Amino acid sequence: MVSRPPVIYEVFPRNHTEEGTFRALMDDLPRIKALGADYVWLMPIHPIGEEGRKGTLGSPYAIRDYRSVNPELGTMDDFVALVERAHSLGLKVMIDVVYNHTSRDSLLLREHPEWFLTEDGKPSRKVPDWSDVYDLDYTNEELWDYQIETLKFWARYVDGFRCDVAPLVPLEFWKRARAEVARVNPNVIWLAETVHPSFVRWLRGRGFRAHSDPEMHEAFDVTYDYDGREVLEAYLRGERPLRSYIDYLNLQEALYPAHYVKLRFLENHDTLRAARLFGDGERLRNWTAFTFMLKGAPLIYAGQEYAIKSAPSLFKREPVPWEEGDREFLEFFKRLLDTVKSVRCENQRVHMPVEGVAVVECGNAVGVFNLEGKIGSVELDVRGRDALSGRRVESRNGRMELDFEPVIVLR
Repeated sequence: MVSRPPVIYEVFPRNHTEEGTFRALMDDLPRIKALGADYVWLMPIHPIGEEGRKGTLGSPYAIRDYRSVNPELGTMDDFVALVERAHSLGLKVMIDVVYNHTSRDSLLLREHPEWFLTEDGKPSRKVPDWSDVYDLDYTNEELWDYQIETLKFWARYVDGFRCDVAPLVPLEFWKRARAEVARVNPNVIWLAETVHPSFVRWLRGRGFRAHSDPEMHEAFDVTYDYDGREVLEAYLRGERPLRSYIDYLNLQEALYPAHYVKLRFLENHDTLRAARLFGDGERLRNWTAFTFMLKGAPLIYAGQEYAIKSAPSLFKREPVPWEEGDREFLEFFKRLLDTVKSVRCENQRVHMPVEGVAVVECGNAVGVFNLEGKIGSVELDVRGRDALSGRRVESRNGRMELDFEPVIVLR
């Protein structure tokens, strides 16, 4: 269990800087800390496979060797120096763990072909589109031992693991891994990339194991909010009303353990940029504030804080275009993170006094988010100072005039 959900900042080392190295990333750590991040999540740092490689440099999720670092990023000494620099600033470091599959030319495939999923005697995969990888077969206990020893090695340096498509790996493996890693580092935080419910159903329909989000909370501190995201995406496509997403957020309060933590995000490396999806004005500010106030751990994908619209490619060198950043949005973003860190939201209530306007009520705060740019007033009794703008907010006769900007009042 995490005491207070952390703010997690996701970095793609290859494309975070012009140099694309651990050493270059070190120079940006003070800025990331000042922004309000608690953890830096590094997307996979390991060597990338060449067989079947996608794009010019390949996906970092097609890993050739779990126990070394990608020489394009630097040396192991460079990586350790990066972690030590982060720790000196009060930042913790989380690395990506990709245990469902390896690259098609991985060290494990060469040394232990019996550890892989096969079809007609040949290495195979559950998802045909993932053509640059082969899937591991966890019916082999020796594979468990190898993978856990690898985690214990990295736990000597880092503070957390973000586990890629974790529901496709047996839950019992994760439970055992967590217990054994705790003997090396009891303070590791475990984040599961859980998946869309439709993907779970698709895999199960094809005869593969895929765990649900509630199951994954047996082994993980934090899970992705792709279950909510699936409903949100239906709304954004015009297939469902906004109220269906709000209703699902409330359902999560009953689906999960009492102290569950969901990863709250508008974007990550697998989605469109939030500024592309919601625009770069009031709508983006409202959706960002609403998402980060929800019960859970806020995720920032590097560049989101500047409302950058172009996302780096996973398969080639494409540095974040920091020069395109919106500095006015950055200042709003900083105020927002500072505010939500003061919000105690062990229990939350999300409701819509009118269609298009979401209200989040927590123990010491209330947030009003005009998600669809509505005009008028809502039945809501709020008195206090808006932490985002500094202005006084006061309802009259039990009604609050709507603003086009997000409002969060700390009680």
